[in-house]
Amino acid sequence: MRAALDLLDEAGAKGFSIALLAQRLRVRPSSLYNHVKGKDDILAGVRELVTAPIDAGAFETLPWDEALVSWARLYRAAFAAHPQTISLLATIPVSGAHRTLRMYEAVVRGLERGGWPTEAVIPVLVGVESFILGSALDLVAPPTMFDPGPDSPEVPRFTAAVRARDQAADAQRRPAADLAFEVSLLALVHGLRARLAGERADRTADGGAPPLG
Repeated sequence: MRAALDLLDEAGAKGFSIALLAQRLRVRPSSLYNHVKGKDDILAGVRELVTAPIDAGAFETLPWDEALVSWARLYRAAFAAHPQTISLLATIPVSGAHRTLRMYEAVVRGLERGGWPTEAVIPVLVGVESFILGSALDLVAPPTMFDPGPDSPEVPRFTAAVRARDQAADAQRRPAADLAFEVSLLALVHGLRARLAGERADRTADGGAPPLG
């Protein structure tokens, strides 16, 4: 699994194959099947390695919104360390990745405990997760992504905004991508808070008891 993750880190999803993995391990491809059922097993193991640093324990002790912020930061850092896996792991089933599934279980329990109706939990989780993965890619993108270069005179306000962002990042001694992540994460959680409060108010107005949490 670690060799597979190393191969993905170096070659990306398009450069990953069982044949190349076997070559890296100095065995025949058929030998791998003495240890795993196939490629899906290997990728499930890779997912476990990537997500291992993501601690969802905050959902057991903190309010759902604070826990979500903590989880999102750990999630982004984990995938920023292995950005080549994002396009692959984001599009294959999570079955077989048992530790990862337990992490999701903790997140779901925390959101339900916070008052989110069960039918809304997965949409919330997927929406936040999509934002996190995009932010992980932004963290490893070239710092000059938004530099208009010789076209600066044509877009003066955009150029000024990019420079102001860079100056703010330098003043805080943080990557510019961190500024985007933090402001957007807090805005996202604020919006979710307002959405949940609105649902609670609607249920109370309809004569139903508000959710617990």
